[in-house]
Amino acid sequence: MPVFNDSDSDGPTFSFISIPGLETAHIWISIPFCLMYLGALVGNAILLILVRVEQNLHEPQFYFLAMLALTDLGLSMTTMPSVMAIFWFDVRHIGLDACLTQMFFIHTLSSVESGVLVAMAFDRLVAICVPLNYTRILTHYTVACLCGAALIRGITLLSPLPFFLRTFPFCGANILSHSYCYYPDMLNLACGDVTFSSVYGLVFVICTFAVDAVFILVSYIKILGTIMNLETQERNWKSLQTCACHLCTVLVFYLPLISLAVLHRYTRDTSPILYTIMSNTYLLMTPLLNPLVYSLKSRQIQAALRKRFWVQRVIAGE
Repeated sequence: MPVFNDSDSDGPTFSFISIPGLETAHIWISIPFCLMYLGALVGNAILLILVRVEQNLHEPQFYFLAMLALTDLGLSMTTMPSVMAIFWFDVRHIGLDACLTQMFFIHTLSSVESGVLVAMAFDRLVAICVPLNYTRILTHYTVACLCGAALIRGITLLSPLPFFLRTFPFCGANILSHSYCYYPDMLNLACGDVTFSSVYGLVFVICTFAVDAVFILVSYIKILGTIMNLETQERNWKSLQTCACHLCTVLVFYLPLISLAVLHRYTRDTSPILYTIMSNTYLLMTPLLNPLVYSLKSRQIQAALRKRFWVQRVIAGE
């Protein structure tokens, strides 16, 4: 848990930014933020419970979904303390160690989520392109290895970042562009030559998000080609439906991520309000929307919800 308002401790402190121009309305703004965080926590917790207790959800694609929900829970709980501390208590300061800890978990969990999305794309690729070999390829061991690889990759590549930042002095006002600690944001505040750290950050993005996005794109090109070669239109539609949830999740995750990265790297005079909107979309909307997407699009999840929680069936477009 980050330690806020740590201005008396040794080392530099950093100041979070709220929504510029709306400081007097923090209490009212906190209501939708609180509801969205609550929705993200409850929604992902329900998905985890369903996958755990429902026997018909004990399949590779739902194991990956459980890993995704667990990652989203981690992201929500990592950012929620600093965001709500600003709105509820007007606490805007955080010490260096607490900031580095929050930054490490945010970036590590984002990397893990990207890796899980790759695993889900691989699951759909095998299910549609080589369905007869699905149970032989996607075993429990394979699922565990893919999830473990995503976790180990994130921890390994992100571990150096806090040590890089600790080597730099911070000699300015140390005002962050977001309501949480973000590596490019902190690097911009560091004094000294940050070339190596900046290049490492770029290499990290290429080795994780860029490679993952390319694999997902290639997978769906292969999937689309296979679907187009199916004999009947009904089979085409059913196969596309099985990929709809994952495609929506990929878009919800990557579009805000890419937009935020572009803002930090290529723009200098961007409006603070735009930074605030994109940063909160990146780390708040993704955990909130993922459970909704699967609840609306997955028939197995709908059936499990009706059975366990007496939720009426809702299908988008009906």
